[in-house]
Amino acid sequence: MDKAAMRAEAERLMREAMENKALVVKHGNTVIMATCGKCGAVTKVSAPKGESRVDYVCKECGAKQRTI
Repeated sequence: MDKAAMRAEAERLMREAMENKALVVKHGNTVIMATCGKCGAVTKVSAPKGESRVDYVCKECGAKQRTI
């Protein structure tokens, strides 16, 4: 089975599931992996849909920052 056939099969299955109301697709928050500018630690930051810059506090050193 090539990629195009697999993609078509997946789309068909999604359409059938949504028609049967068995599956609800929701858009959630974005998770950004931010690197601290002070200590270099990586922190997971949750951002609302459509936002790319959010304020956060580093979990390691406590420095207040804004994602890029």
